[in-house]
Amino acid sequence: MARHLFNPIRVGALQLPHRIAMAPLTRSRAGQPGDIPTAMAAEYYAQRASAALIITEATQISRQGQGYAWTPGIYTAEQVAAWKQVSDKVHAQGGRIFMQLWHVGRVSHPSFQPDHGLPVAPSAIAAPGKTFIVDHDGNGVWGDVPVPRALEVEEIAAIIDDYRNAALNAMAAGMDGVEIHAGNGYLLDQFINSNSNRRSDPYGGSYQNRARLLLAVVQAVAQEIGADRVGVRLTPMGRFMGMGDDTPFETFSHIVKSLNRYGLAYLHLVEPAVVGTVKDENFDPRWDEIILQLRDAWEGVLVIAGGYDAASAEKAIAEGRADVVAFGRPFLANPDLPRRIRDGLELNTPDPATFFGGNERGYIDYPAHP
Repeated sequence: MARHLFNPIRVGALQLPHRIAMAPLTRSRAGQPGDIPTAMAAEYYAQRASAALIITEATQISRQGQGYAWTPGIYTAEQVAAWKQVSDKVHAQGGRIFMQLWHVGRVSHPSFQPDHGLPVAPSAIAAPGKTFIVDHDGNGVWGDVPVPRALEVEEIAAIIDDYRNAALNAMAAGMDGVEIHAGNGYLLDQFINSNSNRRSDPYGGSYQNRARLLLAVVQAVAQEIGADRVGVRLTPMGRFMGMGDDTPFETFSHIVKSLNRYGLAYLHLVEPAVVGTVKDENFDPRWDEIILQLRDAWEGVLVIAGGYDAASAEKAIAEGRADVVAFGRPFLANPDLPRRIRDGLELNTPDPATFFGGNERGYIDYPAHP
């Protein structure tokens, strides 16, 4: 019996009925033109409203922030109106929903950028991976990312404002809060990690400087919508998209201790069990040490994710490793995942062929348990 997972908990401004959250999951099904959530997306999230908290798929804060085909945005009036239909439907089912705010930085392609320019990054260093683009026939294909251009110091204020405005738009769309995505090799993570940040100005060099942009974004967003409606997601020692840091213990301890002063709803840490969509067999063995160190340093609610199942999640809560566990792929195929965990019911198996792009198949057609 997963009794610890089903204890209620206060998370920022929300009272959660249990501790099984839905992790952010990119599905690449936004309506075109305009990267607008569809009625199908509203159904998808409403089906999963029994999650203690839904964290939406990563949602770009600007045109510049987009890096993958058919991902939704939160910077136009049409996008806000469509997301309002999503949040309304989730709330009608008794659910709670935060929007994950996203700028991909260098993990992009000129086809997504204003005037087909280069993606932006802390430094002009290409990401080693690929991104999901649209070919000449309108099909989604994996394409190489170019060498980005380094942001000028004078441009950074506008990016902070994009996060601020996106948070305001998320609240106008009826969200219960936002999660600032500062992990998985995207823009804020690129600034944090020494592998991708070779700057010599106030946003580079020391770990204090490399954390500066994230902390400025957190402060701006918290001032606008209230810190108790803001979460932050980090991936310490993650290797996705070429991440790596020379001083991970010092870097992430500094970030977590600095975040304590804001009174955020939660901190969300991702364990390195998965890189992208595949299991990582070579993650840094220091991970367990750093998670315990960060757990000790963090004064608020800790959400954790990274390949958990019912048994390991129950153990993590019971032992105090985390306060809430976010499940990803199990929620894709099991809209009623909390009930299945509570009652020990068999789980549906997700179909990887339907993860990105497509129609209702593998999206809203997984059945709840009878």
